[in-house]
Amino acid sequence: MSQLPRYESYKDSGVQWLGEIPSHWDVKRMKFVVANVGDKIDAKESDLRYFGLENIESFTGKLLDSVELESEGIGHRFQKDDVLFGKLRPYLAKVFLAQEEGLSSTEALVFRSSEVIYPKFLSYYCLSQDFINEVNGTTFGSKMPRASWDEISSFRIVYPSLDEQKIIADFLDKRLAQVDALISKQEILLEKLAEQRVALISHAVTKGLNPDVELKDSRDVFFGKIPKHWKLIALHFIVRLISGDSITALDFVADGDYPVYGGNGFRGYIDRYTHQGNYVLIGRQGALCGNINFASGYFFATEHAVVVNPLIDLNYKWLGFLLMAMNLNQYSTTAAQPGISAEVIGRLKILLPEIEEQNQIADFIETELRGIEELKNKAIVLKNKLKEYRSTLITQVVTGKIDVRNLKVN
Repeated sequence: MSQLPRYESYKDSGVQWLGEIPSHWDVKRMKFVVANVGDKIDAKESDLRYFGLENIESFTGKLLDSVELESEGIGHRFQKDDVLFGKLRPYLAKVFLAQEEGLSSTEALVFRSSEVIYPKFLSYYCLSQDFINEVNGTTFGSKMPRASWDEISSFRIVYPSLDEQKIIADFLDKRLAQVDALISKQEILLEKLAEQRVALISHAVTKGLNPDVELKDSRDVFFGKIPKHWKLIALHFIVRLISGDSITALDFVADGDYPVYGGNGFRGYIDRYTHQGNYVLIGRQGALCGNINFASGYFFATEHAVVVNPLIDLNYKWLGFLLMAMNLNQYSTTAAQPGISAEVIGRLKILLPEIEEQNQIADFIETELRGIEELKNKAIVLKNKLKEYRSTLITQVVTGKIDVRNLKVN
């Protein structure tokens, strides 16, 4: 970013968070160049498309078309080139430049540019991290913080001529499209790595490691053909499934010696333990019930976790990987609070190779997963850096810290 050109001369903006701005730029309070509009109308009586905050992607200004919402109440009417700004939890940076007339949630402010402000420049200005931070500092309400136009209207906005605003917006459109393409590549890579992880585990625990092994029909829809020497047996014949103990938020201690595991994994520390050794834990409540975690050493298992206690010699990592492949969540009840019972899990049939082969399979999977995890972490780091660059670029350009007038985007 430091290699990009700056303007020839600067002046003090008079605003601490804006700092110096190009000498030829103007500084005005928002209310003098931007109007907060949005006539309130009954959504039921309008044919206009409704946009909720859920339709707007954080920090990108993009519309999430996959989210279909309907309003049964009052909405704000907006027109093309208005800027929607999410006032509920403004730190989420829900900003969208309207491409057509429509209705928005009343949790969005509707900004309309005056003749001196280019709408797309305004949308980028509202997306800048410094602006978001300032708005967030004026919110009211702790659990559901909201911003108000009364506060935002007094904020300063800095801007050049309309022609220069258009150059800035065009530059950001093109440069950010390149950045977004790179982010998309990392997201696709992460999806493929996740698929590779699932496929790796599933194949290893259902077919073994020997590609030339003789197979037999398991007569099970999920397992299909399995190694001939493997057994198919109900889980409750080889393990006991017992829920953990009750716990409250007051039981947690920051300097506790023993980790606490619930249905979704690690939760904190406590000064006592329920188990010692190596165990598989199965989440038994909530939308993620049936998920698998591993616990070792001394630990406390809560009532939301089913602890798998082996009755025979088993490799706990192998067993956990097998249960992951079986997708236990599909056996959950569809109540208001989804859950899965130990009884249901215990009746499920599983594959059972000898302990030596279990060890080999578990070692193989762990080795392969380390490689996948390394690639995953690199992709996440790069994706986050690109997102940080994206945010910083917007802020630097719309506040005049970078001169893009003569920059060409390849």
